[in-house]
Amino acid sequence: MDKLREIIDHKRSEIEGTVARADKLRAAALARNDFRSLYDALSGHGQGLGMIAEVKKASPSAGDIALDIDPVAQAVKYAEAGASAVSVLTDEKYFKGNLQFMTQVADAVDIPVLRKDFIIHEAQIFEAVVAGADAILLIVAALTQDELVHLLDVAHTYQLDVLVEVHNEEELERALETDARIIGVNNRDLKTFTVSLETTKRLSELMDSSVLLVSESGIKTRKDCEDVHSWGADAVLVGETLMRADDVEATVADLMLADRVNPSAAE
Repeated sequence: MDKLREIIDHKRSEIEGTVARADKLRAAALARNDFRSLYDALSGHGQGLGMIAEVKKASPSAGDIALDIDPVAQAVKYAEAGASAVSVLTDEKYFKGNLQFMTQVADAVDIPVLRKDFIIHEAQIFEAVVAGADAILLIVAALTQDELVHLLDVAHTYQLDVLVEVHNEEELERALETDARIIGVNNRDLKTFTVSLETTKRLSELMDSSVLLVSESGIKTRKDCEDVHSWGADAVLVGETLMRADDVEATVADLMLADRVNPSAAE
């Protein structure tokens, strides 16, 4: 069994309690109206890049990354450094995240907050809204086409932006058949965990110009960011590199190519 399928199988049992509370969560979600637009935050960076800066304590591919870092303090650093948005891992078993982390982060920053998890049921979307998320991740490889279309529609109905994640041509084709406005190209193969930025290059040539392109995984250096920008990426999602950075502010500015937009940023 590949890792993604293992995670999804576990997630189905993990969310049984959330699914049972779907009606209550739905009602609570309808009451919220203070959303921040991820689409707007990632748009219009010109010669620079938008950035979704990720709070990630651990992952199956990297193991433990930064278990002792306070998620809120880290997210505040990202926001103060100029990141466009914050992603917070809420999966507990495989990424050592927590939904409460995301709620605390959403309360602490003014930029959009993405719930990064394996969303397979609409109840998780209602839960994300109630917990303070402005956007969610939907992984094409984890969903049937009907599930993808339905969950995307539910998210948009409840005013959430959606980062629709793909890894290959077939998944991109499926994403483009939906109302997706933001598509993330995951440079990591979720079945083998191998990483190649060439995935962004290859898929960017097939991307619809009306959709924002986010390059995810394997972004470590300024050269990486210059490359994906030249291939058409509007933004990057960066986690491990920032979690390990000694100087978060400088790293965020460097990876966003901030000096291209504001020359004084290089001084």
